[in-house]
Amino acid sequence: MANRGKQVSDDLRFMARALELARRGLYTTHPNPRVGCVIVRDGEVVGEGFHARAGEPHAEIHALRMAGERARGATAYVTLEPCCHHGRTPPCSDALIAAGVVRVVAAMRDPNPRVDGGGEAVLCAAGVAVESGLLEAEARELNAGFSKRMTLGLPFVRLKWGASLDGRTALANGQSQWITGEQARRDVQFWRARSSAILSSAASVIADQARLNVRLTADELGIEGHVHQPVRVILDRELRMTPDLPIFDGQGDIWIYTAAPDVPYRDALLATGAKILAAPANGHGLDLAFILRDLAQREINELWIETGARLGGAFLAQGLVDELIVYLAPMLLGHTARPLAELPEITQLNQAQRWQWQDVTRVGDDLRLVLRSAQNA
Repeated sequence: MANRGKQVSDDLRFMARALELARRGLYTTHPNPRVGCVIVRDGEVVGEGFHARAGEPHAEIHALRMAGERARGATAYVTLEPCCHHGRTPPCSDALIAAGVVRVVAAMRDPNPRVDGGGEAVLCAAGVAVESGLLEAEARELNAGFSKRMTLGLPFVRLKWGASLDGRTALANGQSQWITGEQARRDVQFWRARSSAILSSAASVIADQARLNVRLTADELGIEGHVHQPVRVILDRELRMTPDLPIFDGQGDIWIYTAAPDVPYRDALLATGAKILAAPANGHGLDLAFILRDLAQREINELWIETGARLGGAFLAQGLVDELIVYLAPMLLGHTARPLAELPEITQLNQAQRWQWQDVTRVGDDLRLVLRSAQNA
């Protein structure tokens, strides 16, 4: 029993280290999952690694290279089931077998239909002992966007607000700079950096002269190489944006969804490098469910939304938001100020949307509230 207890304790410790390594890819792995790997022989870590960028070696390969011959007879702890198909890189399951690893402990199965148990099957067929499910909740949380895209064909959607204590996002005249403090605005940059795409409306981009880019350096993010700029997704039903807006700064991809026919400056928008994508109209806006499905097909894992009350309210009303990130400032703006979201009227409390608290953290003078949809939980 004592040996069994020590084995469980060691397994937890080494998988926790693998998850720690996987988090190093938080800002860089798009559209791939974040994965870490630790190789242990006779109780000693002989190799470890994480997946950094698409097209580069997976976590298992980095760990095997570090371990060398010491991988023979070892156990590999990996946060995601080793792949078994040729993608941008060769199968990791084959590499583990060739290196002589005798046991693989995976935190979770790969939700990618091209794998989903196939990696485990390949390992088992070669005589490798395979276990799965250790610290699975933590592994799934790290790759919530990848998992949702693979299983439901949708990105994981976060809606961000900066608001006063009385739930107002701007004065009646539109003034909103700045409700939240400098530290909260800096914190937003880290959320942007981990996202595959940032979405807003043309109205917000025009009114705020927004760029919607990541303004942190590689050193500030704790990464090597260049800073990934998320795709900027703009919903512009009437194609009102013009190419002289600050967002057309050449700092990353811009995808514009519209239902409008050709306009005189369409070619000028295309000349900035932006893509113009057709989306069906739905009521007074665009079909948001269609857009989310299309974004998933374009390998968007995590979608960060920064927009006004109308579009944010539309996403909420249609049940398309997985997580709310609310920065609450210690000020009161009054009932004439603009609300968080425009939502349909309800007449009974049992019709109200329910959200679950995930985290409350003080960021400078503000509070950052993180909530998950009870409906999508």
